[in-house]
Amino acid sequence: MRNLLEHWAALGVSKSLECLPRRWAWVLARGYVRLLELFLPRLHRVVLRNLALAMPELSPAEHRRIVRGVFRSLARLLAVFSRFPRLNRENLAEWIRLEGFEYVEAARLLGRGVLFATAHLGNWELSAYAYSRLVEPMHVVVRPLDNPRLDALVERRRTLGGNRLIEKKEFARGILKALAANQAVGILIDQNSSPGEGVFVDFFGVRACASTGLARLAAHSQAPVIPGFALWSEEEARYVLRFYRPVEITGDLQADTQRLQSQLESVIRQYPDQWLWIHRRWKTRPPGEPALY
Repeated sequence: MRNLLEHWAALGVSKSLECLPRRWAWVLARGYVRLLELFLPRLHRVVLRNLALAMPELSPAEHRRIVRGVFRSLARLLAVFSRFPRLNRENLAEWIRLEGFEYVEAARLLGRGVLFATAHLGNWELSAYAYSRLVEPMHVVVRPLDNPRLDALVERRRTLGGNRLIEKKEFARGILKALAANQAVGILIDQNSSPGEGVFVDFFGVRACASTGLARLAAHSQAPVIPGFALWSEEEARYVLRFYRPVEITGDLQADTQRLQSQLESVIRQYPDQWLWIHRRWKTRPPGEPALY
């Protein structure tokens, strides 16, 4: 019953945001996210704890400003994700533009596929969708949602542009197959990992366990790794899908994973109010260290 109720609630939210004019969709999405804040106050606590760990040099007022920005960013993501059925190659320029695409073009010419290192930063859903409409369909590594009805609803939105989903439990085989066909694969690299799947790296000056999966696949396939994020621009009132210079992969899993995380940190520091700080990023601790949450 809960799965059914969650599905109908999500469907109602997405349909209401899809049909409204853009300006009012922003307003309504912010209202929906505000309800989420009220019903799940722990989200605020996690954000503030993460900011205290990662950016202790900032004042409490600056932390609160970032918190407000995080939830505004979530509202924008929700509004745009709901409108995917109405977005196409002709009208996407109103919502997003590409920058740094020369790095992607050069990588595609190598014929070994492209690994996009991305994160829950800006609008990660729109970045994959826009790429499918403006360039070509790609593969996206996902973890299925616990609610199968909700997962099916989200999957339909994610695959509207022709993108193909690769579940984490079988991600290695699917990714290598896609790369062998010179296709692009997007992988989120900002989530907490278990010690068995990752290594401890420096992330905002705090030891964090990061998955070695992307670095391992890149070393094996020799596919270039390009960081890419759909970042909101207040000046343009739209997103910029910004691609960065390829990250060097040497085969040293520790060093390569640290290099990826350092690149991610540098972008988050530029756009701190667009990262999903509600995730308990530093949950896994080195042996002997106390829990941070």
